[in-house]
Amino acid sequence: MPDLHSIITFAIASVALLLIPGPAVIYVLNRSVSDGREVGLAAVAGLELGNFVHVIAASVGLSAVLATSATAFNVVKWLGVGYLVFVGVRTLLRKPTEIETEATTTSLRRSFTQGIIVNTLNPKVALFFLSYLPQFINADKGAAWSQALVLGSTFVLIGCVTDGMYALTASALRAKLLSGRTLPFVQRYVAGTVFIALGLVAATTSPSSVK
Repeated sequence: MPDLHSIITFAIASVALLLIPGPAVIYVLNRSVSDGREVGLAAVAGLELGNFVHVIAASVGLSAVLATSATAFNVVKWLGVGYLVFVGVRTLLRKPTEIETEATTTSLRRSFTQGIIVNTLNPKVALFFLSYLPQFINADKGAAWSQALVLGSTFVLIGCVTDGMYALTASALRAKLLSGRTLPFVQRYVAGTVFIALGLVAATTSPSSVK
């Protein structure tokens, strides 16, 4: 079981990541703007189930890596750090994705199912768990898989709140919310900066708990 400080620190990083308009947020906005609140919330439910797939994968995978060696841990860490920085730089250079505002007729079931697929295949979530989560695993606090499960579940719970807020806000404000310049700015500059910052934090954290 991770200590309270680790949970809080990880939660703060999770909030920063989840608020970035990536594939999941773009999907929620599309469904909420095009189809309304209920379909948007169905999308959120699917997205969080997709997030939990990453939680299970991290719980199993981290246990294997940590049980191997500190060298294996560092290899995984630096691959993740490099990819975080790469994604950050690419995000800063790339034009933001446009949000669709045309009316559609997506069912609750389809919205939910698509949400699962979107986040299961979401590289942003995968690289976050791969490069950032290991920094919070402490060998003295119990099994790696149980710590990863607790921290990952924290991520999912926060995701329910942040994605839910996006769904409710977008469905209420609809086109007005997306007609301004705030979202493109966040998609490009804020998102890119946060990715690079997460990479730098991961790079400066020493995996001293790995034995």
